[in-house]
Amino acid sequence: MNIDECLPHMRDVVTCEASLRDISLMWRLIEGTARMTCPDGTQGLLSMLAATREGFESLERDLIASFARQKVGNLMVEAGTPARHAIDALVRNLFERTADIGFLATDRALREFLAGTGMDAAQASERLRAYRAKYTVYDAIVLLDAEGRVMAATGAAEGVARCDDALVARSLEADGYVETFGPTALQRDGSPALVYSQRMLHPRTGQPAGVLCLVFAFATEMEGIFASRHVRDGRSNLVLLDAGDRIIASAEPDWMPAGLKVPVNAGEEVTLRIWCGRKYLVQTFAAEGFQGYAGPPGWKAQTMVPLDLAFDTSVAGVLEGLEESVVDGLLAHSSRFCPPLHDIIVAADAVRRVVWNGQVMAPAQRRDERALRTVLEQITDNGSRSDALFSRSIRELADTALAARLSSARFTSQWLVELLDRNLYERANDCRWWALTPELAAALAAGNDRLAADEAARVLKHINALYTVYTRLVVYDRQGRIIAASHAVDARGTSMIGQRIEADTLAAVMALTDQQRYHVTPLRPSPLYEGRPTWVYHAAIRENGEGPVLGGIGIVFDTTPQLEAMLHGALAGQDEASRAAFIDREGRILCTTDPELASLERLQDLPPELLKLPRGQGAARIMVRDGQYIVLGVSASPGYREFKLCDGYDDQVLAVTLQPLGPVQEGRAARRRPQAVPATRRTDASGGVEYATFCLGEEVFAVRADQVVEAQPASQVHRLPAVGNTHRVGMLALRRDGLVLRHVSVFDLDALLGGPGTDLAAGGQVVVLRADNFELGLLVSDLHGVWSFSAEQSQHAPWTGDMLPPLVTQLLTADEGRQLIQVLDVQRLREWLSGRPAVRRLEAPERPQLLAVG
Repeated sequence: MNIDECLPHMRDVVTCEASLRDISLMWRLIEGTARMTCPDGTQGLLSMLAATREGFESLERDLIASFARQKVGNLMVEAGTPARHAIDALVRNLFERTADIGFLATDRALREFLAGTGMDAAQASERLRAYRAKYTVYDAIVLLDAEGRVMAATGAAEGVARCDDALVARSLEADGYVETFGPTALQRDGSPALVYSQRMLHPRTGQPAGVLCLVFAFATEMEGIFASRHVRDGRSNLVLLDAGDRIIASAEPDWMPAGLKVPVNAGEEVTLRIWCGRKYLVQTFAAEGFQGYAGPPGWKAQTMVPLDLAFDTSVAGVLEGLEESVVDGLLAHSSRFCPPLHDIIVAADAVRRVVWNGQVMAPAQRRDERALRTVLEQITDNGSRSDALFSRSIRELADTALAARLSSARFTSQWLVELLDRNLYERANDCRWWALTPELAAALAAGNDRLAADEAARVLKHINALYTVYTRLVVYDRQGRIIAASHAVDARGTSMIGQRIEADTLAAVMALTDQQRYHVTPLRPSPLYEGRPTWVYHAAIRENGEGPVLGGIGIVFDTTPQLEAMLHGALAGQDEASRAAFIDREGRILCTTDPELASLERLQDLPPELLKLPRGQGAARIMVRDGQYIVLGVSASPGYREFKLCDGYDDQVLAVTLQPLGPVQEGRAARRRPQAVPATRRTDASGGVEYATFCLGEEVFAVRADQVVEAQPASQVHRLPAVGNTHRVGMLALRRDGLVLRHVSVFDLDALLGGPGTDLAAGGQVVVLRADNFELGLLVSDLHGVWSFSAEQSQHAPWTGDMLPPLVTQLLTADEGRQLIQVLDVQRLREWLSGRPAVRRLEAPERPQLLAVG
């Protein structure tokens, strides 16, 4: 996609671009002025200006392009992720329908009715009504004879006389189910319907006796899917498309009604499409499929966002709620959550470093010349403007990138709990319907009749083969003794037959008041699941469906692989280090993708308010946990249809996602936060001394500018093991024109000053110092500037009470006394590192020598 087409609609990016161009123009003017007016001997300064201008222009292009791409990416996380989840939610739902039609088409009572024996039409309709009362996802259930006449019906099809001939013909010819979408006579208003149909065979001859039709509540289901995923702000739309790219369901039907053909995006990458004279950002998702079922052929979900409204949003404000030390630590790991941001930070550091080095390298003996002094003033001013703009832009880009991560975490956790509730809704339906199976009631009524128990086991095996999410199905009598099972022997060779259901479960099942009630065991170890934790769904089996309780059916949800599949599926395409878990309201871990978390009883350190999220609500935040910066997403169980909402069952589950962004950065040097530029300028050379300043966390330090060789990025340091207590972190090569001239040792200034020290991975800068006969490098947070200070701004540092010679011997005041800058004594630093007292200074040799420590 051409990002340039999006730029005019991104007001904040356009503003940033204008500011960058203004500053870039100023660098060009400064460079031109310097070439015309500066005296001889300033070639190094001119080279620095050229490098600064080139680096700034390159950074300008990269920053704007990255800003635009990140904003598009953030938008499509917010608008595109719901579309991906929408089609997957629908397909998982429809997979259950394929199992339903396969099972109900073998119902003996209904087959006998179509064969002309057994129950009458009223009783058949009542049986269908009982089924629909449990499986509320159907608008209608219909029994047709081989000619397409309606023999029994419930729901929206009541009163309908005939079905479509084509649907009946296809169903009678097919061995399995037939999936049909379109207008049908089974909907009295003629609206399109999604119908699952399958032929029913004569119980004795095995010939087709009729057709069973399940009319899925498609419109209601799509309303629910849209309601949980689509924000009706007029800024985007979510649509479901058929194989011909026509809308069959729309979150905003007044905007994009069903029946219209829209342009699609063949790949999942966002692209621009023109439709009805307007440009749209379009992202299209086909279903990933579930258990080998891909959904109706060609169906897909699509998000469509008008380009002119796409970026009309406020700034995310993610970083505003974080401590500055956390912000700095996150920026140090920007390559994890936004690689372009990392490149921009590196490039911005390079520009700052070039400016700083140029200020240091300007020939001190010529600084009294007016033209040079004016150019240096301009460099300082424009460098400050550049630095401020870089800092603001980097934070805004980081804010946008992290907002996308937070949105993704929230969406993923919401999808997980919704997926779980949708799945378990089906389990609550299954146990109640299967409890009405005549063969199961007959086996319980027959007492110890082995033939009846075998027939019950055959039925259970047939059901279990259709519904593969169960480990086993069992039938037990009033005493809780299991008389039949779909898998009678477990993996350990133990037979289920004759074992007894837990006493509390049996009591709950025997107390169920009608066929609409069910009981679920808490998630706990069960002998029906080889002693592992699971949910077992139970319903009472009654004489003739309505009479006294004869026993019950228990269906054992294959909890471990099913929950793990949900968790791993939701994390597909995310960082490999991402983790997810289902927990309860107390933080107890029910299932997780992380073996380390699995070994824990509870998920520790979760904010208490997240454990108390209202039903169906989600949240995401950035926090520090286990020494890592992580993006945390948490959502509470929403329920589905009547399940967990008004059916008497309420088992609250939370989904948690954890996405690590990198280890916490310790030490002052990790906090790369440049301080405000002091209101001190290069003044007349007659009254001031120039100092190069740099930052260590929130503190500003300085050394005399003539003691500075240059600054280089900390990434150029060759790591070495520390020797003794010298706090040496490595070696740095000093180069000129690509050639290595010599090496210097690099020391951690934070550690030298008594801090915890800093890992080189935290980034930073190395300031190379020279005094008398040695050179060394100091690892610091960031560079600051080069300033001239008068004698009135300088004072001796007060004695601290430390017996060791202090490294800070002088203090500078700036910004009318509001800022205090600590001046390092470079000679004392050298003598302290070499273990010699600060008593005399050696004559400088002709060439600086490497300070060897250890």
